[in-house]
Amino acid sequence: MRLPGDDDQRPAGFSLIYMIIGVSAFVLIMLVAVMNANKKQNNNSNYAQKLQQQKQEEQAALENNADAQIEEPKPKLRAEDLDFWDMYPVDEEKSTPDTSQANKSESKGTTTKTEEDNKKEEKIQEILKEDPSTDGKHTLVRSADGTEEWVLISPYLKKNTYDFTNLSESAGIRKYTENGKKVSKIGVNISKHSGAVNFRSMKSAGIDYVMLRLGARGYGTGQISLDDNFVENIEAAIEAGLDIGIYFYSQAISQEEATQEANFVIQNLEPYKAHINYPVAFDMENVPNDNARIDGLARDDKTTITATFLSGVQAAGYIPMLYGNKEWLIKNIDLTKVQDYDVWLAEDDAIPDYPYLYTMWQYTTTGVVNGVTGDASINICFVSYSDR
Repeated sequence: MRLPGDDDQRPAGFSLIYMIIGVSAFVLIMLVAVMNANKKQNNNSNYAQKLQQQKQEEQAALENNADAQIEEPKPKLRAEDLDFWDMYPVDEEKSTPDTSQANKSESKGTTTKTEEDNKKEEKIQEILKEDPSTDGKHTLVRSADGTEEWVLISPYLKKNTYDFTNLSESAGIRKYTENGKKVSKIGVNISKHSGAVNFRSMKSAGIDYVMLRLGARGYGTGQISLDDNFVENIEAAIEAGLDIGIYFYSQAISQEEATQEANFVIQNLEPYKAHINYPVAFDMENVPNDNARIDGLARDDKTTITATFLSGVQAAGYIPMLYGNKEWLIKNIDLTKVQDYDVWLAEDDAIPDYPYLYTMWQYTTTGVVNGVTGDASINICFVSYSDR
């Protein structure tokens, strides 16, 4: 049984329920829509941020690249970029060919440098060839006053061919060997300045010959005189069995005086001619620390005087010889005009650097020899004149 008002209240209750459900659904839909909108907005925001970040990174990269191009360091300096290396030729075999136009141009530049280097090298070689100390065509002459001069070696004079590896020395006495055999002779200069000489002691000490001063012309007075000890010395040397040579100290200033000197020597040797088996030498030289008669003579005059004396003693049957040091022989004498005469070289040295042929060499004036008091002038002779 239905009470009154029951049907009116039922529809109102259901409508309220439906309304609540509808409102809830709408609210739910709105919430979902808002959430979706927020999510989409967040996604868009993230995308925009990523895009902006990417643009910033790209911009930074471009700026860095630009800075790198602006601040890019210059290439390191290479050895070939230095100017002084132009002195040396480029090794073309080690260079790498390149077909590009730029490399061709560079290669062309390298070739030009090489040609310039070759020209420089040729110039250096020319200078070296012109250097008298290295060209093999000059010899150094030292004068008494200390000056030096490179003098051209004459191609017309005979050169000495001595091999000084064959030279040996023992107790101040030198010997020269060929094929292991001694071929040299040892001699000593003797004059009044040597004092009393024991020629037998010299002979026992191994001396083979003596060069005795026969006389001299005064460099001031011009007077010719016999050596005070000549007669005593030559007779003692003959008795001791020594080979004997002679020298005369000249200050002749004319051919007439040279002839006079030669005749003086020949006259005083006449009693001993059979015992003179070594040369008769002409000794003209400058006087140290003083003026001398020959100071004003020209080279040609000295040459003529020398030739006159030597030819004179040669005509008398003696072996003529020219004495002098390197300076005198090369600077004061025209050797081409006296090249037929033997040379007696005076050079105190371990090995002489005189380029021309000589047969006798005075290698010391301060030697020690038994039989001679004080310093002795010792000679080595490369020719055995006594065997001729």
